[in-house]
Amino acid sequence: MVEKVEVTGIVLSSMPIGEYDKRVVVLTKEFGKMSAFARGARKPNSPFLAGSQPMAFGQFYLYPGRSAYSINNIQISDYFSNDLTDPDKMYMGMYFLELADYFAKEGLEAGEMLNLIYMAMKTLVKSEIPLTLIRRVYEFKMLVINGEYPDVFACGKCGSKENLDYFDLAHDCLVCENCHETLPEDKKLKTSTVYALQYIVTSKMNKLFAFNVKEDILEQLDGVIGAYMKKRVDKHFNSLEFL
Repeated sequence: MVEKVEVTGIVLSSMPIGEYDKRVVVLTKEFGKMSAFARGARKPNSPFLAGSQPMAFGQFYLYPGRSAYSINNIQISDYFSNDLTDPDKMYMGMYFLELADYFAKEGLEAGEMLNLIYMAMKTLVKSEIPLTLIRRVYEFKMLVINGEYPDVFACGKCGSKENLDYFDLAHDCLVCENCHETLPEDKKLKTSTVYALQYIVTSKMNKLFAFNVKEDILEQLDGVIGAYMKKRVDKHFNSLEFL
């Protein structure tokens, strides 16, 4: 007898299949990215109607088939799409799903990534810090999870941990004031910017979004993380066209 698989996850995307069915992609804690069919999910009275929508977070009960899983039951704890009524927040949430889909792999445990998405969505709903900060923190932590982040703790040239004030995009590191040529003031990273980058790398998920920064620091974080994302992520995300 084929055993049912129980996973915790969030729906990254869904697409119609035939007249009444859906194919959903779920990021799961246990097995990473999984594809599954939700039979009859497009019918108005289907128990899978809401749970097969993107941003639905909860427990999914699946039966393995020859080529894909089929959803047997869904128990959703959070419908983030219902909570994100502001268009900018909705598109930001969609972008978070797209970025997770880009990095997630099939068959690999993804508990940390799933936790990151969950905390980011919760933060979007609460709206206690700027959207730009939520986005850049999410992106940088996603890079950290996947081992693709720059060294923000020591100078890439001499190893010093003091007076780090320049981001060397070409060499994926910070550089101290003794190891680079004279810079105009607007090119120097402020100490609080460096601390923020270090905090994102080391912070536990439940504290990741528990900080705010002044506008000048946010501007620097936006520039540094934005430039690094362009270097590391070679994909166009549709949701960003609306942000």
